[in-house]
Amino acid sequence: MSQLTLVQAVCEGLRVALEKDPNVLLLGEDIGKNGGVFRATEGLWEQFGDHRVIDTPLAEAGIVGTSIGLAIRGFRPVAEIQFLSFIYPAFEQIVTHAARLRTRTQGTFPASLVIRAPYGGGIRAPELHCDSTENLFVHIPGLKVVVPSTPSDAKGLLLSAINDPDPVLFLEPMKLYRSVKEEVPDGWYEVPLGKARQVREGDDLTLIAWGAMVPEAEEAAKKLEQQGITCDLLDLRSLYPLDEEAIIQSVKKTGRVVIVHEAPKTAGLAAELTALINERAFLYLEAPITRVTGYDAPVPMYALEDHFRPDVDRISEAIQQVVTF
Repeated sequence: MSQLTLVQAVCEGLRVALEKDPNVLLLGEDIGKNGGVFRATEGLWEQFGDHRVIDTPLAEAGIVGTSIGLAIRGFRPVAEIQFLSFIYPAFEQIVTHAARLRTRTQGTFPASLVIRAPYGGGIRAPELHCDSTENLFVHIPGLKVVVPSTPSDAKGLLLSAINDPDPVLFLEPMKLYRSVKEEVPDGWYEVPLGKARQVREGDDLTLIAWGAMVPEAEEAAKKLEQQGITCDLLDLRSLYPLDEEAIIQSVKKTGRVVIVHEAPKTAGLAAELTALINERAFLYLEAPITRVTGYDAPVPMYALEDHFRPDVDRISEAIQQVVTF
């Protein structure tokens, strides 16, 4: 095992995939000699050459469109979009073609491609670099959406995504790129898509989060444990498909729920999770489900960024309100 940061684990996952499968190709802006804007592909161009690690023009629609064509021909492309906020020019390619390809061709053509995109705030980047718009993509049938929060999950989930027959949007929380470090297994291993990770066990409340919100939620849970409140903390990892059984089992055990995400509140994934819980575990609830989210506004500039993102205090306050309802 090696001690790696999350971005190093992503790089190592890409390296292992390139070594194992000659059909794996990387595409993206500045991912070659420069190693990517966050150095997530550092050293791969030197090791595998520019036929496997391909610098592209600044054209997101072209990057994703080319990846779709490569997938049809049997390759397994991994496309990097420098920031999730830059993906919008490629939205038509993702929704109209990538997500529908296997359905449209009744399985004749494969659609095994991964689109990697750093997302979220907390790193003092400009506004259009910090969006958390995962719910736009969770709504698209045929497209899987995955968000790691630890280095070991980042590598294992990425290798599962590369090996998956469906297109996968792989969202990497920029805030956690270098703030988290842990032992990561060597070689090829997979963390299954569609399975949540139980971060903490508790009896008083189910706390649901993903990506960069997982450490914030965990810190809040630790803080409240000193007051005698224990939380069942679930890291969803896969936003689509959801691990519905893990969510429902936890809610039936605790009877109270707080959902945390960085995205705006209106039509965020927390609303879908609330509907799911109401449909399958309503009679087990002892308090209204509470959401702790970003605000319905564009991500602000640096001075207000910390006020926009959910933090330990906001999460702790929500937990206390739900527990004492």
